Amino acid sequence: MSDVNKTLQKWHASFRKGTDFDSWGQLVEAIDEYQILARQLQKEVQSTNSSDFTEDQKKTLGKIATCLEMRSASLQCTQATEEFKLEDLKKLESIIKNLLTFNKEFPFDVQPVPLRRILAPGEEENLELEEEDAAALAGSTAAFPPRAPGTLLPRLPSEPGMTLLTIRIDKIGLKDAGQCIDPYMSISVKDLNGVDLNPMQDTPVATKKEDIYIHFSMDVEIQRHLEKLPKGAAIFFEFKHYKPKKRFTSTKCFAFLEMDEIKPGPIVIELYKKPTDFRRKKLQLLTKKPLYLHLHQTLHKDS
Repeated sequence: MSDVNKTLQKWHASFRKGTDFDSWGQLVEAIDEYQILARQLQKEVQSTNSSDFTEDQKKTLGKIATCLEMRSASLQCTQATEEFKLEDLKKLESIIKNLLTFNKEFPFDVQPVPLRRILAPGEEENLELEEEDAAALAGSTAAFPPRAPGTLLPRLPSEPGMTLLTIRIDKIGLKDAGQCIDPYMSISVKDLNGVDLNPMQDTPVATKKEDIYIHFSMDVEIQRHLEKLPKGAAIFFEFKHYKPKKRFTSTKCFAFLEMDEIKPGPIVIELYKKPTDFRRKKLQLLTKKPLYLHLHQTLHKDS
């Protein structure tokens, strides 16, 4: 078997592995596999030394990488209005398997992502700040204007005997806090299967960086009475920041509060590596250093 056919066979096996995970509901594993394969395809597309594939074939590989990204994004964002479905992605299996003889029109109107590095899960954490980013940050003040107004919602009306929760996001500790551009937090409430129980809320961009901390000092009103949350539910906090070199917003890490941790007063919770595991099956700490998400909880009960 030629090296090209071995490569295609490896890509096809990875594709099948991802779609199998996807169909079994193992979403974290599916996202990992999709992102790893997308990165491999994009690397081939951007290679100037390889003559294994024609320009048209490289363009097709780039479009497949785009579709893998779109499916991965759909799995990570349950609020997406234009979901890229699993059955759509499966239409590409025969193309990646038979790339050398594929001569039909690509089934979806997408374009290869131009000259952008696709990073495997966790790889972003190992990158040094790009020179252009560092230059842009040089001389910046600790406070900076918000990039977006956020989508925080008001407190629900009280009901007799029912409890509402306000969570104040105080600050997050990160070793590279000063390098994060336009940082904000997305807050969601999920059941044990990762299904949304509330609308997702985004904070405005954080207003202050200090040493290893990014300060939020923002209140989030949980949009359901605690007594109405199912057993095993959890509140998720996804820390996101903008990457100007890659022109997209990236999730850096996440944290969560389980029901038995909801009690009045301050609390610090651990940070975990992306991708966000809403089902809490495969958790990896972001760092061994004592860096946490700092919160303060207030309970409101109408007697």
